[in-house]
Amino acid sequence: MAERATREETAPNPAARRVQAAYFTLLIGNTLAASFIWGVNTLFLLDAGLTNFEAFAANAFFSVGMVIFEVPTGVVADTLGRRVSYLLGTVTLAVTTVLYYLLWVAHSPFWMWAIVSVLLGLGFTFFSGAVEAWLVDALAATGYTGGLERVFGRGLALAGAAMFIGSILGGVVAQATNLGVPFLIRAGILIVMFVVAAVVMHDLGFTPAGRAHPIRATKEVFNASVKYGLGRRPVRYVMFASFFTTGVGFYVFYALQPYLVELWGDTGAYSIAGLAAAILSGSQVIGGLVAPWVRRRFRKRTTTIILSLVVSSLVLLALGVNRNFWIALVLLTVWGLVDAAAGPVQQAYLNDMIPSQQRATVLSFDSLLGSTGGAVIQPVLGRSADLWGYPGSLVVSGGIQALAVPFLWLSRRQGSPADVATDESPESPEEITEQGPPVG
Repeated sequence: MAERATREETAPNPAARRVQAAYFTLLIGNTLAASFIWGVNTLFLLDAGLTNFEAFAANAFFSVGMVIFEVPTGVVADTLGRRVSYLLGTVTLAVTTVLYYLLWVAHSPFWMWAIVSVLLGLGFTFFSGAVEAWLVDALAATGYTGGLERVFGRGLALAGAAMFIGSILGGVVAQATNLGVPFLIRAGILIVMFVVAAVVMHDLGFTPAGRAHPIRATKEVFNASVKYGLGRRPVRYVMFASFFTTGVGFYVFYALQPYLVELWGDTGAYSIAGLAAAILSGSQVIGGLVAPWVRRRFRKRTTTIILSLVVSSLVLLALGVNRNFWIALVLLTVWGLVDAAAGPVQQAYLNDMIPSQQRATVLSFDSLLGSTGGAVIQPVLGRSADLWGYPGSLVVSGGIQALAVPFLWLSRRQGSPADVATDESPESPEEITEQGPPVG
């Protein structure tokens, strides 16, 4: 009876269920749109006449765009509202996706790909941090008493299902038509999501600060990012780790497409390229569902995060020395599972260390550091693929990703209450002060 009462107390109320339903809808739509090109993106760039180095340099310019625009778009999220930020993101991504298609049609020079890639990065910065911050604040406003891992885990599982469908369909559509059609489908879905978000997404538990002078607002957002992000030791070290993990993650995800096609032995097998994204999406579904279970196996969240990173790095090394297609599929599945299971745990850990008013800002700043890693690391790994092939670049990827482990260990050493927290409530400013000086 006591267990039943506990379950009833933590069950979402109708308002919290509506918030979660809206979040899941947005997540599914965004992922479905994006995943239509994930399975074929690298092949698309190579088909446009780019080299491996240029293809991953184009991806790096996407990361550069995220670095440039993270703080300014954080101003939008924290002053005009998370809903406005999301709507601007869908429009920007739809337009730039169509431009990508036109560059492919014209076999445009690399400098044009670089410019449009930066604009794609702008589109994604409107999303980064804003939707996640909107969810956490809205749940708090509606009296949700469950754990964040549960919501993030379900979201990850649903996004994985959408990614599975989109990546498979993207590969099949590309093989049946051409590599450009998935990009047009993606743009169409984004327009639909604009309409959906305009109806279901409303800022709850957060009052936009209103219009402010752009330069002054950007300075305030940057200062808040430093104070509540880099200025707090446990948060800072997680951000530093994201430089390595995000940079490597970007590269590996797209390098797996030509890597599997190469192992399969048929350069025109676009559906095989989509298989990489499909396997990762399936792993994401399972990993997202088991994330709360994984969290309960360890007292501290950082234990889960660090162990998953070590295993992930070892799997990348194994992928690099492997030459068998079927073994590669098994290793790829393991890689996706460990990353997906730890993802919601890290999200909850970071969110629980950030005050509500600065949440979108700090999460965007975390994304900024990750994007910086993508801008720096992807061209390096792309060049390593030109020199030593995709297997050699995966070995290098595993080594670079392992550099994040010491930073996560340092975050663990700070003893933040968020490391052992079991509910969704972020630390209050008073709790932040009680933890001691933020820098040092």
